[in-house]
Amino acid sequence: PSILGNLGVLLMQAQRFAEAEVILRKKVAVENASVESLLALGSCQMALGKPAEALSSFERVLIDEPHNTVAMFHRGNILYEQGNPAAAAKCFERLLRLAPNHLDALNNRVGALAALGRHSEALACAQKALALAPAHPQTLCNHGNVLAELGRYPEALASFDKALQADADYFEALSNRGGVLLKLGRPVDAANSLCAALSIRPDHVQSITNLARVYLVTRNVADALTTINRVLAMQPVDAEQADARVIRGNALLALGRPSEALADFDQTLVLKPDDADVLNSRCDALLLLDQPQELIRGYERLLSVDANYDYARGCLLNTKLQCCDWRGFDKSVAEVKNAVVAGKRADLPFTFLAISDSARDQLTCARTHAAHGYPAVPPVWQGQRYDHGRIRVAYLSSDLREHAVAHLAAGLFEAHDKTRFETVAVSFGPESADGMRSRIQSAFSRFLDVRNMSDHAVAVLLREMEIDIAVDINAYTRDHRAGILAHRAAPIQVNYLGYPGTMGAKHMDYIIADRWVIPEADRVHYEEKVVYLPDTYQANDSKRRIALCKLTRQQAGLPENGIVFCCFNNHYKITPNMFDVWMRILGKVDGSVLWLVAGNPETTRNLCAEAQRRSIAPERLVFAPRVRPDDHWARHGLADIFLDTLPYNAHTTASDALRAGLPVVTCTGTTFAGRVATSLLRAMGLPELITSTLDDYETLAVTLANDRQKLAQVKARVASHRETYPLFDTGRYCRHLEAAYQTMWERYQSGERPQGFAVPALA
Repeated sequence: PSILGNLGVLLMQAQRFAEAEVILRKKVAVENASVESLLALGSCQMALGKPAEALSSFERVLIDEPHNTVAMFHRGNILYEQGNPAAAAKCFERLLRLAPNHLDALNNRVGALAALGRHSEALACAQKALALAPAHPQTLCNHGNVLAELGRYPEALASFDKALQADADYFEALSNRGGVLLKLGRPVDAANSLCAALSIRPDHVQSITNLARVYLVTRNVADALTTINRVLAMQPVDAEQADARVIRGNALLALGRPSEALADFDQTLVLKPDDADVLNSRCDALLLLDQPQELIRGYERLLSVDANYDYARGCLLNTKLQCCDWRGFDKSVAEVKNAVVAGKRADLPFTFLAISDSARDQLTCARTHAAHGYPAVPPVWQGQRYDHGRIRVAYLSSDLREHAVAHLAAGLFEAHDKTRFETVAVSFGPESADGMRSRIQSAFSRFLDVRNMSDHAVAVLLREMEIDIAVDINAYTRDHRAGILAHRAAPIQVNYLGYPGTMGAKHMDYIIADRWVIPEADRVHYEEKVVYLPDTYQANDSKRRIALCKLTRQQAGLPENGIVFCCFNNHYKITPNMFDVWMRILGKVDGSVLWLVAGNPETTRNLCAEAQRRSIAPERLVFAPRVRPDDHWARHGLADIFLDTLPYNAHTTASDALRAGLPVVTCTGTTFAGRVATSLLRAMGLPELITSTLDDYETLAVTLANDRQKLAQVKARVASHRETYPLFDTGRYCRHLEAAYQTMWERYQSGERPQGFAVPALA
């Protein structure tokens, strides 16, 4: 028997584990098993991938020798690998009472405690191990892992770096360092670290997965898709594959393939039905697929899993507004407003504009979003003074194509004085070959398509181009890239035109406004310094001409002789309170109709049902189908009066109506978004169409509708003022805006901090 034992040990040492196991089994079967033989047998069984049998062998050792630290150590490791970190932690604790300086036990206990979520204890254990072996790679790596779990990423990075100083090829440190660098917003460094790890272990799932995440962050979406497909090709259906499917779904979303993305999210939810992040990504796919009813159910499911999930409550409310589903409206609005005021991430700044009548609350919402989404990062521009022959202005936008914002700004871009200003377009919207894109491209000195560049990379590009003034036309509107200017890409950064509110971000210096949209008393509710233009903040294109209308009233479904009220605003701007006023107006004007933009069938059904609840026949609502922008603009002439909305006014739609000769009846609100029509009407010399209460608004609309002579006089004034008042004078507007840029630039050149000011009106 002793010869068998010796032979078994020798075979094990020669790594002939299968033969060794046979010999050692015979050894322990023919006589009372010795501790040495059982330890050797357990080691063989571990090497052969038989953890349950190995565990039995080590536990037999501990029956005979309860204080055998070797058996305890192996038992703890097996329990951990079997998914029982609690039992493993207890095993290591028992061992460490016997051998307090057992480094491997300390390190492995760190992992077990971390798996149990006992991170403070894990950190204390890691620090004890570090005191014993300050240059030991595994010890340093464990320390970094726990710090990363605690969100202490800079300290974690320092530990990983020390581990790599001790062993430059230490795989775990390279891999986990990449994950931490990604958290720290250093995707390029993260990619380098992860690629180094994968050169050692090419099939390591977590490293490949994190590399795909890096590619998503840096907008290398095609590479992200290719990389994550490697994981999906090698993994069985389990939690790691579920994570990979989420990444692939997000990559497919970024590539504009929402149906495929939805399939990935749905498959993931089979394995992880209560994963809030996946439920949220699924909602993103449904949004792109324009499935509002399914999207409502998606947000409701998300909120049932996590009632405080970031922005979900506001997004649900906005989705319901998009299809005029006003069930529980007052309660939902109150909940969102109260949460926003409390500093919670309950709504996105842009969607909050549609329900908020408080500039102060909008600032709170924007500040909360900016602090969470765009925290302070090392600035790309670090105080350099540029000295150019011309001021370099970059306009950043996703909408430099056939889009409402482009229709406002195209003439401005063309009108810039090219002897004084060098203008650059920074486009991150979808690829486009329409006429508006071609026109805008021709208006700029340079047109940059940065869709596939990361925010940081774009910021670096603007710094290298020595841009003096970076103008964000999106701010927080759809497809925005607010993260670019969060890197402080230019010495002067401006919030302009596309977003009617503050960005709440300290890295934004100025907001372009006028005294109507931001009264002097309201400047305290804007993070940016307010720059007042003399006529209106809104640009308009004097070159735009209205085509002849191809429709008759009859063809459009409108009454030949009755008054046609219209509102071509997006449906989310229509609130129950506003609709109440409109239905009262229809009730007081015989034969009148309300002409609205057609939405999805659910929107039409909801609005017709709401009209009927207010005793107005549903057929008095007429829905205009979606048509080409020029055709839509031309058909404005079939209407009589444009009815504005509150708390979010018509903006481009109000300008379109006025240019088409259509009177716009508005009620001045209490926020930028609710005061735009007032600004436009003032700039067009039509203050008689501005009211201060909804009662007065209703009275004015009814009075104009029932007095055809007075209505004709107002229409004549609208038509004549188009050519004689500043609203549509692009050249005048451009000179005012250039004067604003000049003043900003002069302050920067003299080393002065941004300060609000007013641009004098041109003679």
